Amino acid sequence: MATDLTAWVARQEPDPYLVQAYQFGLLEDFDHLYRYANLYEMIEHRKAEKIVDSLTEVMPGRREAWYQHRHPHDNIREPYDKDTAAPLSKLHQLTITAAEQQTQNFYANVGPQYMEPIARQLYQEIALVEQEHVTHYESLIDGSQTWLEQHVLHEYNECYLYYSFMEQEVDPKIKQIWELHLNMEIGQLQAACDLLRRHEERDPAELLPTELPNVLMFEPNKEYIRGVLAEKIDVTTLGTGYVMEMHERFMWMLEQLGKDTPTAKVVELHEERFGTDFRSEQEGPYPVEEMRQKQAARS
Repeated sequence: MATDLTAWVARQEPDPYLVQAYQFGLLEDFDHLYRYANLYEMIEHRKAEKIVDSLTEVMPGRREAWYQHRHPHDNIREPYDKDTAAPLSKLHQLTITAAEQQTQNFYANVGPQYMEPIARQLYQEIALVEQEHVTHYESLIDGSQTWLEQHVLHEYNECYLYYSFMEQEVDPKIKQIWELHLNMEIGQLQAACDLLRRHEERDPAELLPTELPNVLMFEPNKEYIRGVLAEKIDVTTLGTGYVMEMHERFMWMLEQLGKDTPTAKVVELHEERFGTDFRSEQEGPYPVEEMRQKQAARS
């Protein structure tokens, strides 16, 4: 879900800086899918491509797993400008932040329930990376927006999401559920707008577009993700910017962590047991040649 959603948002985002933010997170969520797929085959003896129905590929998203741990100074982004940012940019930021927060909560709560040490360790490590992602995306919001401005935008975003679900739902019974919740959210949006008028004496029309943007949808992402991998597999953060190579603060992180992290260990354990790592490469070899799976290990 994180891979599909972030890929779609990155493709639709009109702000070039925000596109970089979403492509950066996309690579790491894609890498997490790869790590969990290797864990999944080891502890449940099943293939991940059956779970994702081959709608996305399963491959590494980072050259080295420990690249995902960054110095705190490098997790904060430049916020969008509330007065000039496109309404769609504000909706994207709210949607991705909420999805990442739910993901982080899930990993942190589910991980400790596993009996296998490597599973508990992997969940714990990736939960920490997801917390970095929450900070990464949350910091994109313009902090000068008032609480009531943010309230109106949150309610509008919920309307947008439920409308997107309703428009694409093919099951009539489930479509009725989305329509019911959309109507509820429209009522809550109206109440939020009333609060803005009453307490800030502002017209909500200042904040909201005249019509809903194009509906959010999951579309084929394989070609797009391969393009991002080919161009930006090494992209990382430095301050509020993005760079294509490690910098001095990575050395500090490497001293703290070492390279023997659970994200690396889970692949090593899979290779020991099955002779190679688990991948699902449906569109051909990995787009970065030195990252390709060793063919000899398959025999």
